Amino acid sequence: MPPLKCSARDPTKSESTTSDCATVASVPEVTRVLSCIQPTGSVHLGNYLGALVNWVSGQHESEVFHGIVDLHALTVTDQPKVLGVQTLELAAMLFAVGLDPLRATIFVQSHIHEHSELAWVMECTVSFGELSRMTQFKDKAAKREADFVSAGLFTYPALQAADILLYDAQEVPVGDDQRQHIEITRDIATRFNHRFGDTFVLPRAVHPKMGARVMDLQDPTSKMSKSAHSDAGIIYMLDDNETIMRKFKRAVTDSDNDIRYDAATKPGIANLLEILSAATATPVESLLSQYQQYGPLKADAGDAVISLLEPIRLRYKALMSDPAELTRLLAIGDSRARTIAAATLARAHSAIGLLPKA
Repeated sequence: MPPLKCSARDPTKSESTTSDCATVASVPEVTRVLSCIQPTGSVHLGNYLGALVNWVSGQHESEVFHGIVDLHALTVTDQPKVLGVQTLELAAMLFAVGLDPLRATIFVQSHIHEHSELAWVMECTVSFGELSRMTQFKDKAAKREADFVSAGLFTYPALQAADILLYDAQEVPVGDDQRQHIEITRDIATRFNHRFGDTFVLPRAVHPKMGARVMDLQDPTSKMSKSAHSDAGIIYMLDDNETIMRKFKRAVTDSDNDIRYDAATKPGIANLLEILSAATATPVESLLSQYQQYGPLKADAGDAVISLLEPIRLRYKALMSDPAELTRLLAIGDSRARTIAAATLARAHSAIGLLPKA
């Protein structure tokens, strides 16, 4: 019986090549998209308006997989009994903002053992030189020069490749700082396919839909980030209404008292306008004529964010008060993810020719 033939599945190219392979990966008819998030730090307004709102809308347009990548978090976590709590809290937040477990596959990375198993195969397929050239490792290692630098930071791209390739992801929305990770994933997959036969779908990096540009309220030239030195300019999703309003009223602006959108010369005002625009679904141009003073703009932005976050906060608290329901919702995604991941790992093992378990 002649060997099966299959074409190299590169969604970025129209042409294909053929190679011998034992099992063929099926490319989904609907575009399959993978986005992951680490359970480190609290979710803030920038995360929500910049990314999570797109995750929610994207679940109606594509077949989406969202992993809570707790194994990746081990590169920066060294305290016991922290990651499990943070993972559960992040899951509750993802469901609270509107991700539907019947539409979106929400899974916990460590619950799917295939991630760790395929990661070793990826480590054996990527070279030391390729990992050495990863700029993120260089940057992070340099910042922690006086501290413990985990070897996991070095091999991180191998696990990330496994995360992506396990689900035959066709698209991975990333910012410019993550494009190198998708490039090395494609290189690893291509090398594996060349060595052992066509096995993995080659993912492509895509620019995510433009979310709101949310900057730190105290430093409007910097993005709102959980790594900021102070949380005075960060609006956390679980901040109470009084805290949210206080942070907006203390937002840094300028002394012009001139309401116009100019991110270069008036970053504080531009930030308030963008936040208010995103929270109310009102174009910035329509807001400009409504304000002549900074005070009312700050107050209205605070009120709009409170109205936006209050129902999310209520859903989050309800989920956290019912651990059994939260566990049930996670189990739906875990089960779906495990089915796909197991098939992909079996396909890789078969392609290599590992001895099957009796």
